[in-house]
Amino acid sequence: MSNLAKEMLKGKLPPLYSGNTGLAARKINRRRDYTPVSWDKYFDTYRDVKVSDGSIFRVYLKGTSGPLLLFLHGGGYSGLSWSLLSTSISQFVECQVAALDCRGHGETHSTNEDDLSAERLSSDVGEVFNTLYGDEEQPNVILIGHSMGGAVAVHAVYRNLIPTVIGLIVIDVVEGTAMDALQSMQSFLRSRPPSFTNLQTAIEWCVRSGQIRNVESAKVSMPGQLKNSLTGNPATKEIHLQTSAEQAAIDVLAPRQVAPSDSIMEEAEEDEEHKSNSTPTVASEDFKIPPNPTAQSAKYVWRIELSKTEKFWNGWFEGLSNMFLSTSVPKLLLLAGVDRLDKDLTIGQMQGKFQMQVLPQCGHAVHEDDPDKVAEAIATFLVRNKFTSAICDFQRPYCAC
Repeated sequence: MSNLAKEMLKGKLPPLYSGNTGLAARKINRRRDYTPVSWDKYFDTYRDVKVSDGSIFRVYLKGTSGPLLLFLHGGGYSGLSWSLLSTSISQFVECQVAALDCRGHGETHSTNEDDLSAERLSSDVGEVFNTLYGDEEQPNVILIGHSMGGAVAVHAVYRNLIPTVIGLIVIDVVEGTAMDALQSMQSFLRSRPPSFTNLQTAIEWCVRSGQIRNVESAKVSMPGQLKNSLTGNPATKEIHLQTSAEQAAIDVLAPRQVAPSDSIMEEAEEDEEHKSNSTPTVASEDFKIPPNPTAQSAKYVWRIELSKTEKFWNGWFEGLSNMFLSTSVPKLLLLAGVDRLDKDLTIGQMQGKFQMQVLPQCGHAVHEDDPDKVAEAIATFLVRNKFTSAICDFQRPYCAC
């Protein structure tokens, strides 16, 4: 077994994800930075919204005018999953953004985290919205959800929990495909590392595994999926503390020219004519698992144990296609592959009941992998339906309808 393989197994990190991008570059050494990034680089502020049962929901906000894009994340993610997309879409059209940490996720503190049924989660969305905007004129809402959040968005619109909803956008969730995938979901969850020594290692794993293919998005999104196993605090609360401690350590080690602990040496692709299909590799002599910068015993674990939510999975997705098609508002379905369409949606798409956009170069976290392309698709949908106006020129992709 090669030294590289031994180091990879020791560190429990999968090989670096690499799609066939077709980009050529000279063979150079470069450092990839996995330092976590705080939410305030992408959002203006946040609100902790207390609802009737005493639960306090974290909502990240951006913008003050135009229709409200209310974002609902997928299972295990957080509202920070929408960070880069929020920035991009705000540059294309006049809008305001609210990204919610759902019950049991992120920095939301709920009185009952054991109930993650579609009914409970969709009711939360309606209650948080009405609490945020109940004492003022409620804005028009475009509800946007990814994976589990897409299912929750459909349930919320179907149940008319937000009367001012004017549009619905669902990202990479289809009833038939989702129901089939549930059979292997427990195996997938068991394959994930149970803990990480620090946030850099977690972000590195996130990118290498292909969970999120965009490094910048992973740096802000991945901490929202974790908590400190010793304190129980969300990892997002410790970003500034950890990065400050690491920088101090780097400054001390600088005279010895030791590489920063949050980066690894990588090789870029060679010239396209010689190695157009090659993938980046990790130099084995430089690859190191970053040490914990704050406390040797501290580890980060998953914020929510998704394996324990299995009893709710069928309820999230059963009947989803018919509910989606039966809603009267304009609808957009964004997919990572056209093969994800089930029979009902295929028929509905041929009948023009919704618009569809396929982004085949993305993984499941479509909006994180390519936030600019997703923003262009959403902006086109908003302008086409006259929900808002464009504030700059942007590429308007063709949507099937």
